[in-house]
Amino acid sequence: MIYNFSAGPAMLPASVLKKAQKELLDWQGLGISVMEISHRDPIYIRMAEEAEQDLRDLLAIPDNYSVLFMHGGGRAHFSAVPQNIAAADATVDYLNSGVWSDIAINEAKKYVATVNEVARVAETPQGKAIPPVNEWKLSKNAAYLHYCPNETVDGIALHEIPNVNVPIVADMSSVILAEPIDVSKFGVIYAGAQKNIGPSGLSVAIIRNDLLETQQHRVCTVMNYKVQAEQGSMYNTPNTFAWYLAAEVFKWLKAEGGVEAMADLNQAKARLLYECVDNSSFYRNTIAPQNRSRMNIPFQLADCQLDNEFLAKAKAEGLLALKGHRFVGGMRASLYNAMPLAGAQALVDFMARFEKAHK
Repeated sequence: MIYNFSAGPAMLPASVLKKAQKELLDWQGLGISVMEISHRDPIYIRMAEEAEQDLRDLLAIPDNYSVLFMHGGGRAHFSAVPQNIAAADATVDYLNSGVWSDIAINEAKKYVATVNEVARVAETPQGKAIPPVNEWKLSKNAAYLHYCPNETVDGIALHEIPNVNVPIVADMSSVILAEPIDVSKFGVIYAGAQKNIGPSGLSVAIIRNDLLETQQHRVCTVMNYKVQAEQGSMYNTPNTFAWYLAAEVFKWLKAEGGVEAMADLNQAKARLLYECVDNSSFYRNTIAPQNRSRMNIPFQLADCQLDNEFLAKAKAEGLLALKGHRFVGGMRASLYNAMPLAGAQALVDFMARFEKAHK
């Protein structure tokens, strides 16, 4: 059995891929591929509308929010957010919880006058941690607060929604659909698709409708939230195949029990791996327990000289893409929704055998 622990593009549900394979040359009895049909065709539009409704159902998205299927992955929204919902002379607040937050901060600096870093990850006796919200240096007049609930590189997560008096913007690329969320507490949620939604090249944005009326005149039209909302995400030709695959993933999620079932599964997978690491002197994780990610679990071997052997033997057993991000090294296991519990168990079993063989 092959288990793909890639941080993204990540594994997709096998049943979704099998259905896509079957329909590749003949979608809905049309005799052509979904990649060959116009996005304006009523059949495609019906699929797109069903996809939006399924996503609304899965996340209980209120009616006063627009759902957009857009280009560019999550990273495109690093610039789209400040342009869409902040004036050029605005102050915006950002939590710096890792690599992706830092990149988002640097991008925002191109479009607004002041980017205020409210807090950043700090070293503590328990490991790397995000300071408590009551210690953040929040601005009095921020246009919004941006944060990334789950940083994939270091495996750092914030498991609480900040309680602030400005619109909250969240980069949920690696955690969307992995657990229930209260969408009504956010102004904007955006996510690249290639982790829990579908293939790369697609992004999803969920925007409170009053924020569509802010600074849209200064935005590249393709990334203009108001224009895309008015055009049903079809101002220009969308990534039709990725949208189709996302629609199939949403159906799969519903059949599996929705985000509540995914939350239980993801907690069980993460618990297995963290217990393996914590009960060993051979492996270690450097993140404070309260900020540990359930989606991306980095770990290091006590002897880094064994890293290449670990990766080679893991690959030989069908455990793929475990090499850590180039910024931090070591290992990283990404446990997105499509990863079954059996995959996490197979990794833990291998880790135990590898440790025993090198002690």
